[in-house]
Amino acid sequence: MTLQRLTKLDTALFYWLNQYSALGNGRVIDAIRVVSKTGDGHLYIFFGVLLFWLDNSHGVLFFYTALMAYAFELPLYLVLKQYFKRERPSARLVNFDAHIIPSDRFSLPSGHTAAAFLMATIISSFYPTFSLIAFSWASLVGLSRILLGVHFPSDVVIGAILGASIASISMHILA
Repeated sequence: MTLQRLTKLDTALFYWLNQYSALGNGRVIDAIRVVSKTGDGHLYIFFGVLLFWLDNSHGVLFFYTALMAYAFELPLYLVLKQYFKRERPSARLVNFDAHIIPSDRFSLPSGHTAAAFLMATIISSFYPTFSLIAFSWASLVGLSRILLGVHFPSDVVIGAILGASIASISMHILA
């Protein structure tokens, strides 16, 4: 499949998914914004510190693994954004406005999704009972970024791969 066909498919999937957020009222968009905000990073710090203090068996290692993983992920994410320089949907698509103002100009990869899948992967490793919840939440964060109109589906998929990969590498290093 050529890059042009992949881009066309990505755009078609973006429009198909986004039609559902456009159908909803302000409450639907507000709920999608809330899901997206859970991927901003505040919860990662909260849960990391909470587990550090409360879980004597895994909390400290969980905290340091997450800290190291984010220390790798964030610079790599920024380098990839500058390397690909893929414009966001509102800049590339005619007559399309996002539901939020993105934090930067470029869309590939999705940083919210990368961070969410990084956290979900680490949670899944340390606390397997919560795997389904963690990956469902991370998937919803990624979907929210598409529905808010700031990422194409491929941005989210690549963000998920980036986050899960960096988490796996970090866990391997500290194992």
